[in-house]
Amino acid sequence: MLLFQDLTTETELGEIASEEKTLSVIDLIFNGGTGAIVIISVLFVMLAVALYIYFERILAIKAASKIDKNFMNQIKDHVVSGKLESAKILCAQTDSPVARLTEKGISRIGKPLDDINTSIESAGTLEVYKLEKNFNILASIAGAAPMIGFLGTVIGMILAFHQMATSSGQAEMGALASGIYTAMTTTVAGLTVGIIAYLGYNHLVNRADKVVHKMEANAVEFLDLLNEPA
Repeated sequence: MLLFQDLTTETELGEIASEEKTLSVIDLIFNGGTGAIVIISVLFVMLAVALYIYFERILAIKAASKIDKNFMNQIKDHVVSGKLESAKILCAQTDSPVARLTEKGISRIGKPLDDINTSIESAGTLEVYKLEKNFNILASIAGAAPMIGFLGTVIGMILAFHQMATSSGQAEMGALASGIYTAMTTTVAGLTVGIIAYLGYNHLVNRADKVVHKMEANAVEFLDLLNEPA
């Protein structure tokens, strides 16, 4: 009976010790001091900005990539028939970069082909700029977030060792360890935000490149149409 009670007591003590060692993410954040709270708050803001830019741009790129497969066939029919105004109206009714480039080229019909090509390239540069709006901010977040997180960890480590220095070596090791692993949470937070922003940036670049290739293909198709013998 006594042995059973001892085993029960040891089990309870083990459970208590396990509970004491368990620490939530929220506790890690708020136990890190004012500096850690400020830095993690900044990282959360950066994460919110990164997610907003990603979803806003992915919707814009998705909308820009949509175009009727028969669009260029209709443009070709109008241009061959000499119905340039009808072709312009069709382009105006189609809200996409391809349609805007085509409209720019149609408006230059009658001028030298080099001038038409230059005009389309200029319009294409503007469309690419619109597609890649705020990409630089996302890239900056991907690069800056880990460094900001590491800054918070370094500050936490400095404070922990300062406590050791000012206590004449009598600082409790448990308190120091707690302060150090709490400070490390800022690095984890910074890396998490940086990885999310980095993956989002690369995905957006890939999707934008596909739209740009589609624009280039349609521009070439339009120029080939003008090169065809009457």
